[in-house]
Amino acid sequence: MLRSLLMLSVVVFRMQCLEAADWPQFRGPGGQGHSDARNLPLTWSETENIVWKVPIAGLGWSSPSIQGQQIWLTTAIDDGKSLHAIAIDRINGRTLHDVEVFRPENPGSVHKKNSHASPTPLIEDNRVYVHFGAHGTACLTTDGEIVWKTQELKYNHRHGPGGSPVIFEDLLILNCDGSDIQFVVALDKTTGEIRWKKKREHIGADRLSGKASVPMAYTTPLLVDIKGVTQLLSIGADSIVAYNPKNGDEYWWFRFDGYSNVPRPVVAKGLVFLSSGYDRPEFYAVRIDGSGDVTASHLAWNMKKATPLNPSPLAVGDELYLVSDNGIATCLDAVTGEQHWQERLGGNFTASPTFADGRIYLLDEDGTCTVISPGRTFESLAVNKLDGRTLATPAFVDETIFLRTDTHLYCVSKQASPG
Repeated sequence: MLRSLLMLSVVVFRMQCLEAADWPQFRGPGGQGHSDARNLPLTWSETENIVWKVPIAGLGWSSPSIQGQQIWLTTAIDDGKSLHAIAIDRINGRTLHDVEVFRPENPGSVHKKNSHASPTPLIEDNRVYVHFGAHGTACLTTDGEIVWKTQELKYNHRHGPGGSPVIFEDLLILNCDGSDIQFVVALDKTTGEIRWKKKREHIGADRLSGKASVPMAYTTPLLVDIKGVTQLLSIGADSIVAYNPKNGDEYWWFRFDGYSNVPRPVVAKGLVFLSSGYDRPEFYAVRIDGSGDVTASHLAWNMKKATPLNPSPLAVGDELYLVSDNGIATCLDAVTGEQHWQERLGGNFTASPTFADGRIYLLDEDGTCTVISPGRTFESLAVNKLDGRTLATPAFVDETIFLRTDTHLYCVSKQASPG
């Protein structure tokens, strides 16, 4: 009888997975850290609510991207000399495809919080797009066949690759902000050929002359609809720019002082929220209805304390949630910037927060995930721990969390079979 019940449990879980929504890019379907997943586990550990746990060779901090039964990741083997795209069966953790995409002769060094495989894959229909910074960009089929690849995007990313691709119509768009050159580029998603390329125009003179730190950045752009017009919001050193994704023309820009930017911008309440980056991070809320230089006219509010350098912001309802790299969580009124609460969670953070199943999930770098309730009063619901380092943002699909460490990929769900 018990065996029959366990078999039924596996079958039901399999059916639920196959009917689930997808998580096709960094920070989910809308790119802003929201999931429609329900009935997620509140607690887990190495011995609780783990459906499967599989080793991933090499090192990569790309987040899991999910479509249907497939999970796609990238990883770097042999210190970046072999760069792979890997597909995992989301039901049982079995490897479906393991494709070596590039073999850089000299991949160089990476920052201690980075890898040679940090940009997250993007899945659309039966195509998977992977980006390894200057090491190369490629398109594969979901059957694991390489469609095209290019190494034409040359720039010195210095600390390793960062920033994931986005798709607009027939274009694959990337931020390429190196210590030497800085540009935004759109590739033909069917061929990999460059369709347009836009040099960054709003970098401070001191930074360009070498009197200030170099103008590299590691951000992922965000596509948003503003009064019926699609805009590409792209952060680089010293500015955020709204581009026309069709051709790279600029709609508006906002200047600040910062470089080595990482967080992806978030849009809510008619505002875009962004972090300025190093060395003195500042957080900005900027109105998105302007044109030209909006630096003096469209700042709604700004904040200088507990500003994240790596985790992206999260907007839920009327509130905005931040977690700083040193573990300070903050809840603000999104429109005014008024602080509702601020709590020290402890630990160090790189992964971005996610809103799913009516909760906010905050994952630190040491495998500890604090689950809190959204609202103007701080309420911790659970603190969960897994083994290993955790710098990749998890994926949330249906009733399941897919969480990557430096050595493994976990499938976390209440549907885990007992025993």
